[in-house]
Amino acid sequence: MVSTTVHLLRHGEVHNPGGVLYGRIPGYHLSERGHEMARRVAAHLAGEPGPDGTSRPRADLALLVASPLQRAQETAAPSSEAFGLEITTDDRVIEAANHFEGLTFGVGDGSLRHPKHWPYLWNPLRPSWGEPYVEQVARMRAAVADARDRAAGHEALIVSHQLPVWLTRLAFENRRLWHDPRKRQCSLASLTSLRFEDDALAAIHYSEPVADLLPGAATTPGA
Repeated sequence: MVSTTVHLLRHGEVHNPGGVLYGRIPGYHLSERGHEMARRVAAHLAGEPGPDGTSRPRADLALLVASPLQRAQETAAPSSEAFGLEITTDDRVIEAANHFEGLTFGVGDGSLRHPKHWPYLWNPLRPSWGEPYVEQVARMRAAVADARDRAAGHEALIVSHQLPVWLTRLAFENRRLWHDPRKRQCSLASLTSLRFEDDALAAIHYSEPVADLLPGAATTPGA
């Protein structure tokens, strides 16, 4: 059997002083801490010791894929340099489309206080405010399958976004896609690693290589 691992990496912290839900809006780049997260993840995958002095074996990366959005491309850049891999841009791993892009999302002074937005909230199971969960899963699983086949016998890294990564995990675990966003296990610059034996999923492993950088960053608006 051929063992292949596809790592799903959520991008690092984004510079977002306005606190808006930026979604697919272009121009949102990593913050200074986000760039440090990206560098630390690359070092982690390359087998360099972390802040606690521990390290993992160097990843056998054969493929690097990223969402076309700037924050994902910037997160992928240090890994591209560390492993000498070109970044393959794949629209299938982009952030989910969302009606509330560019707006603050909340009840107080956020968009939820305006009745014109209420029709988009009628069905959280779909969800009615954006790209259906099942469509996100379909495109993500297709991208994962392609990465698995292209990196067969090695490892692949896909840089994506919180919601698509979390939904992909839920789908592979045969769990319902509707969920409480506050309970997603997918922090900034985290790795959701899918290990396959041939084309069958054998295990899922979640890790946070930059856990010490997360306080305060984990609540940054956006995904």
